[in-house]
Amino acid sequence: MHFYPLYRPVLFSLPPETAHHFTLSVLQRLSTLKLSSLLFPTLPAKPCQVMGLNFPNPVGLAAGLDKNGEYIDGLASLGFGFVEIGTITPRPQAGNPQPRLFRLPQARALINRLGFNNAGVDALIANVEKAKFTGILGINIGKNATTPLENAVDDYLFCLRKVYAYADYVTVNISSPNTANLRQLQHGDELDRLLSTLKQAQRELADSQQKYVPLVVKIAPDLTREELQTIAEKLLYHQIDGVIATNTTLARQTVEDLPYASEAGGLSGQPLTQRATAVVADLYPILQDKIPIIAVGGIMSAEDAQAKFQAGAKLVQLYTGLIYEGAGLVQAVVCHSTASSTLKNR
Repeated sequence: MHFYPLYRPVLFSLPPETAHHFTLSVLQRLSTLKLSSLLFPTLPAKPCQVMGLNFPNPVGLAAGLDKNGEYIDGLASLGFGFVEIGTITPRPQAGNPQPRLFRLPQARALINRLGFNNAGVDALIANVEKAKFTGILGINIGKNATTPLENAVDDYLFCLRKVYAYADYVTVNISSPNTANLRQLQHGDELDRLLSTLKQAQRELADSQQKYVPLVVKIAPDLTREELQTIAEKLLYHQIDGVIATNTTLARQTVEDLPYASEAGGLSGQPLTQRATAVVADLYPILQDKIPIIAVGGIMSAEDAQAKFQAGAKLVQLYTGLIYEGAGLVQAVVCHSTASSTLKNR
């Protein structure tokens, strides 16, 4: 893992999506050949119980890196306590035209406007069935771009019913900036209708399958305190099991002078660090320990993760930090997470 700074320049010489698929293919191949353990150390157990699930450690992979669940075993070999795949939609879709992923290395950041590119929910299920991973698996669901917003609940309901038997928890993604008007689902009657419908379906599925799968909602960082207060109250009212804070941001103030800063899409990485932590800190006094917070956004170091634990998060997820720091980031966060995670998981 300590060699990553040496070959990162090679990866960064490739187009971002090319480097992405190449790296994941290598990880998956190493796992298939049972070579992962030679490169990635077994991390210490840091167990915690969240949403009724027993996590071997509180550090997970964020959705978006493995949209179709093609690389579950390879990614799990890095030592994650849980892996979240998706976002998946009912029907396959190509996403936005390329180029749609941009590096901002001076800011240790990415901008993406991928647009829920995925092979459809049935393809994801087929990949999950092939995977050997026995740990905690989250599946992130969304709506197709061509589905009218007023029918969005139908897409989420379809995906929930499809993936329920395969997931340890299901994340409802209503915060991507790359599907037109999707973020409207975070507000008002649209949010109430969505949460009410999915919660009822969850109860029915839990009864029919004799398995309770927690429902988690992923929210945006670009919300005011008043909006966060309203969303938190709705999550409590509908008895949602968890919240992921946050998705990528549309803000550009800290990177506006850099190349690619004007590209449309969501910004992730170091520029999001403080804002994502602030959202956790705003949510925690409202949610307390009734609804656990999974923190994601700008975790580039163990210190960044600890700040989120101290703000009230029960679990954290990594994405852009892996691109810049490599697999060593997983080890650093896991090994450094005990005191803060134990404090907030009391």
